[in-house]
Amino acid sequence: MVGRMDDQLPDLLPDLPGQRLARGVSRLLMTLGHAPLAEFVPVPGLRVDVISITPQGEIWIVECKSCRADFTSDRKWQGYLEFCDRFFWATDCDFPVELLPDDSGLLVADPYGAELTRMAPLSKLPAARRTRLLRDVARVAACRLIRTTDPGAGDGEF
Repeated sequence: MVGRMDDQLPDLLPDLPGQRLARGVSRLLMTLGHAPLAEFVPVPGLRVDVISITPQGEIWIVECKSCRADFTSDRKWQGYLEFCDRFFWATDCDFPVELLPDDSGLLVADPYGAELTRMAPLSKLPAARRTRLLRDVARVAACRLIRTTDPGAGDGEF
């Protein structure tokens, strides 16, 4: 009997702890019907760990924090708020969650999945910004997909 192709592939874990959290977060979001994209740049100077489009068209941003020092050294996260309808933190189960702002969502993750432990409040994006973000996420995702089968395709920033 032939096994499924994904059963035959090695489980390639990212090297960095934050990327491992992002992988687990993306797996959860996909089970919820989302379209997640890791390491997205909404504007020069900002790079979100995971941006996700919900089935209802909401835009979620998830910032992955692997330890206290990772959180306390982050000076950019508040800039992400203007690019999403809901903002979440993702941490592992040992992270001191009392450090995180109460007015954001929380996911507890590992490389294999995540659990939504606190829903983020909704703060609707302006229509023009939503349109631009949806277009940019689609363009980046499409270019990354093409590069999985043709690494030499294009010289763009994606």
